[in-house]
Amino acid sequence: MSKQRVVVGLSGGVDSAVTAHVLKQQGHEVIGIFMKNWEDDDRPAGADASDPGYCTSNIDFVDAAAVADVLGIEIEHVNFAAEYKDRVFAEFLAEYQAGRTPNPDILCNAEIKFKAFLDHAMRLGAEKIATGHYARVRQNPATGLHELLKGLDPSKDQSYFLHRLNQAQLSRTLFPIGELHKTQVRQIAQDIGLPNAKKKDSTGICFIGERPFRDFLNRYIAKEPGAIRDARGRQIGEHVGLSFYTLGQRQGLGIGGIKAKGAQKGGGEHAPWFVARKDMATNTLWVVQGHEHPWLQSSRLTAQNASWVAGTAPAAQAMAAKTRYRQSDAPCQLQDVAQQHFSLQFSQAQWAVTPGQSAVLYDGEVCMGGGVIASAQTGE
Repeated sequence: MSKQRVVVGLSGGVDSAVTAHVLKQQGHEVIGIFMKNWEDDDRPAGADASDPGYCTSNIDFVDAAAVADVLGIEIEHVNFAAEYKDRVFAEFLAEYQAGRTPNPDILCNAEIKFKAFLDHAMRLGAEKIATGHYARVRQNPATGLHELLKGLDPSKDQSYFLHRLNQAQLSRTLFPIGELHKTQVRQIAQDIGLPNAKKKDSTGICFIGERPFRDFLNRYIAKEPGAIRDARGRQIGEHVGLSFYTLGQRQGLGIGGIKAKGAQKGGGEHAPWFVARKDMATNTLWVVQGHEHPWLQSSRLTAQNASWVAGTAPAAQAMAAKTRYRQSDAPCQLQDVAQQHFSLQFSQAQWAVTPGQSAVLYDGEVCMGGGVIASAQTGE
């Protein structure tokens, strides 16, 4: 690879730090950019001004700057909070208010990290950008198209979150640690004395951080309590608002001690309760007992707002798909496929397929793209 000016998204974490190191070792001119995407004051109630709050952006910038110092590269602090609020957070809230469960990390990648950040990097004269994602890009010699591949570490592969990237974005993107396993990345960081070599991986998205999720949504979405009903239609509790629950949810239902006589199929008297359906029209939360209850099993789904890595939709064919991030690829048949929507028929029923989440398609190690789950057929 020829030597290029590469702008790296330095997050303060070990993955992006090693990304910058690898690129520098390859002889590239490396510039670091730290992205600040959230700036609302979000300290816990009663905290003083020194409390960093739930969003660790300020701490992360200090870590990113320390990494840049060790590596001997420049770092710039760029504020994308306005773009994030308009392009990601507004959509996040709208989806929750509609009763769906969105994945803001996917939207953030498409709209901020590989759009606003990419545009900024190009203004700096960059030829490529790089991030610490566990994924790979290659150009297919037969077609000339850029392909998005899974990272080689199966436990860390992040192609699911990157499936909305297009040809223009992938052609300018490098994923240097996609060829590595996480253990190797940690070892490299330790070997070269990076200050964040043992830093814990971040969990979730910045604006939520480690805070209780329901507490966060409370600030933006009004509560509309309603009935919790079991599969036989009996009211067994009251929910705080449908936006605060997701399909398959087991914790926080407030009905843990309730027994069901003549328990539903797949559960016993003391089997745990799971959210199975949300009826926005009647403001009803439907719950079932037992992980394997038919209402939690879906053999078919439809997806909208599709995005295809190649730029055009593939033909209907046998593929594999994930309906949530930490899930094995599930064999399926791609059907009713169009540029903006598709259906999937699974060989085996999938558990708690959730509207608002993404169904992402794979042909072996190649990520084809995906779409937002609109609906799923469940057993009765």
